Amino acid sequence: MTPTNSVPKAVPDQSVELDPDAMEGPGYGITDREAIKQARQQTQTLGQRPGALMVKEGALPPRLFLISYDESTLTEAEYQNYDDLWASFQSHPELKHWIDVRGYGDIGLMERLRDDFDLHPLQMEDVLGDFQRAKVDIFGDNRLFLVSRMTDFTSDLEIDDDQLSLFTGPNYVLSFQDDYEDCLDSLRARLRSNFSQMKRKSSLYLAYALTDVVIDHYFPTMAAIGDYIEGLEERIFSERRERRMLNRILRIKKDIVRFRRLVYPERDKISEILRMPEEVMPDEIKLFFKDAYDHAMQALDLAESYRENITSLTELFLSDQSNRMNEVMKVLTIISAIFIPLSFVAGVYGMNFQREAPPAGPNPLNMPELYQPWGYPAVLGLMALMVVGQLFYFWRKGWLSKQR
Repeated sequence: MTPTNSVPKAVPDQSVELDPDAMEGPGYGITDREAIKQARQQTQTLGQRPGALMVKEGALPPRLFLISYDESTLTEAEYQNYDDLWASFQSHPELKHWIDVRGYGDIGLMERLRDDFDLHPLQMEDVLGDFQRAKVDIFGDNRLFLVSRMTDFTSDLEIDDDQLSLFTGPNYVLSFQDDYEDCLDSLRARLRSNFSQMKRKSSLYLAYALTDVVIDHYFPTMAAIGDYIEGLEERIFSERRERRMLNRILRIKKDIVRFRRLVYPERDKISEILRMPEEVMPDEIKLFFKDAYDHAMQALDLAESYRENITSLTELFLSDQSNRMNEVMKVLTIISAIFIPLSFVAGVYGMNFQREAPPAGPNPLNMPELYQPWGYPAVLGLMALMVVGQLFYFWRKGWLSKQR
């Protein structure tokens, strides 16, 4: 086996600064586009024989990686030919192996992997379907099939949700994912380290480590969402008017709900692992899975906390909008209250009844002010006095003070 001299990829930087203005449009956040694609794919496979393998349209060509290790050695290689990988795997039964398959675009290769590793057809169908929720199944001679959902916050301010499928064996872990990029580079770096305890433990520990890395990557995602929520809260109380604020709040709320739907099955999966008998999952490995269970619970607590925060933020936004509307209505009401008596006076004096009615003489019931020299200035003064009196009354009642 000849290892490649590839440089380890750096762990993706998760400290992405969120720009609310950039997080607009249908491309932002955890959307249901993948769910729609998955539903269409399931519809297209209606009536197919259970366990029939189908590769979805646009699947990437497979890349094959093999890491073989024990306490003192580590060899790592990418293989262009599956036969070479299988030969290297078979020739070193004393080592532990991580066989990493990235990309599903070769149905013949998937069938060979299924047959060579004695995988159940229904489980391989779940792998290629790529829409499974997190779960764990026992098959064969106490081997495990695990599914996890990887999340990664990209530079495009989107949540990338991919499936990681694991099969465990006596001395190997076989992993499948549909993309070349993942969140597992930190684990590969740990394996390359001379002080990694994974080299001294069984392959089940590697399966735990893979699951734990997936769960740990939930926290940068939630941290980014939390920062964005804080930014939204500050904008609510700013003088800047945000016409799209409610749309942003509802969008991030949808993201949080979707994230919770990803983490809940992960917690249930680990809980089921902890209940497995000793011959399937040794107590030594269960101890580590308990730690992963704690991490999953922390991620759920964060998601629940953010969900409550965004609900409170929605109520706060609507309350603030209501207060602003009340201020506008208060100003309009004051203006209307001022002009109502003025309109009344102007309307009364606009009736233009004649004071003089020849030849019958003056009409004592009509307005005498219409023909007085100071009638017009007197009426204007009366109207101004009414406005001042109303403003003084409104001021004494506290209606003119601005409330925030």
